[in-house]
Amino acid sequence: MSDLKIVATDQAPAAIGPYSQAIAANGFVFASGQIPLTAAGQLVEGGIEAQTRQVLANLKAVLEAAGSGLDRVVKTTVFVQDLGDFATVNSLYEAAFGAHKPARSTVQVARLPRDVLVEIEAVALQG
Repeated sequence: MSDLKIVATDQAPAAIGPYSQAIAANGFVFASGQIPLTAAGQLVEGGIEAQTRQVLANLKAVLEAAGSGLDRVVKTTVFVQDLGDFATVNSLYEAAFGAHKPARSTVQVARLPRDVLVEIEAVALQG
């Protein structure tokens, strides 16, 4: 257990359950799913575009707190409430990651925490 490091930052919302924002282990960062809450814990309104922007900002902050970044992401999983929003999410995702294209899965789910529209989790290399 000593080789596991809990990652926490006040630049992203605190975990809303019994989990960490991320765990660093063996050169990897395992970032928990980020939802569109501000660092202060306020839900972002305004539809899929505003929510996706906040999710990506949260993910970036958590990864940076772990000594990583979006450019070090190996794999993401994107959860959306409606695959009809895929084009919008994909466009913002592409803008955030730039030329870096990690492996990814995207799935439509029946419901997400706090009834948000999108959640993204990631695995990244540390350092």
